[in-house]
Amino acid sequence: MRLVLAGTPTTAVPSLRALLASRHEVVAVVTRPDARSGRGRTLHPSPVKEVALEHDLEVLTPERPRDPDFLDRLRAIAPDCCPVVAYGALLPRVALDVPAHGWVNLHFSLLPAWRGAAPVQRALMAGDEVAGASTFVIEEGLDTGPVLGAVTETVGPTDTAGTLLDRLAEVGAGLLVATMDGLEDGTLRPVPQPDDGVSHAPKLTVEECEVRWSLPAHLVDRHVRGATPNPGAWTTFRGERLKVGPLDPAPTPPDGTPSLAAGEMHATKRAVLVGTASGPVALGEVGPHGRRPMAAADWARGTRIAPGERLG
Repeated sequence: MRLVLAGTPTTAVPSLRALLASRHEVVAVVTRPDARSGRGRTLHPSPVKEVALEHDLEVLTPERPRDPDFLDRLRAIAPDCCPVVAYGALLPRVALDVPAHGWVNLHFSLLPAWRGAAPVQRALMAGDEVAGASTFVIEEGLDTGPVLGAVTETVGPTDTAGTLLDRLAEVGAGLLVATMDGLEDGTLRPVPQPDDGVSHAPKLTVEECEVRWSLPAHLVDRHVRGATPNPGAWTTFRGERLKVGPLDPAPTPPDGTPSLAAGEMHATKRAVLVGTASGPVALGEVGPHGRRPMAAADWARGTRIAPGERLG
């Protein structure tokens, strides 16, 4: 089939590479316009655009997918199907109607669970033991279209949203290729999503990522891992924001460690323990305001934490 892949971040790159290596013909990509980043606020292409240019693919970067020039060019390309991986913009009906096999999204959840922008982060925060990826036909509802295929992935006890998403991007790329094969062969039939089991995964806000030390240790641990690496978990210390990396949720406190209230810290030579509702956790890396992340023990040595001082 002739394909036009729509995607933007690094998460979409494994799918693009897998489709390029498949029996299908990727004739173009659709991606978000170059964005400014870094201290100099210079323009940078998306990861998908960078790979597309390496392979001399046509790159379409509409400000909005309903732009007439974009739609005219898409019709002229005449793709059989448009696979989508984290494109980052809603597709209007006028665009959805162009390819014969529609637009097929690779979504990083087992639908109908975790419809929305942050499925992996929300799944980790909820304590899901199994995650996955689904391919489905895009319709105008949010992740509501009929499902074409799915794969599962076990959630590890130390997984962050970043590590789990990296694995799902790889296994999902294989699923996407298999979905394109099945559509071309006529062996796949879309299956409507059930009404039961629907959950939603709105984008995480920075405010949501503040650590609540008053929760039990396992919930604090889930929250931090779900927010890592983006937007990033954080707390406050001495009136300033402190970034918090993945924790050791069940450390063995050394002899003589005092009982710790929620958010209260106890620093040793090798660790910084913080109280929660069910026992202490050990900080991993922390990021003081305006400084690079560092090991919590190194931060504590320079900070000189006083007895009884708290986070949050």
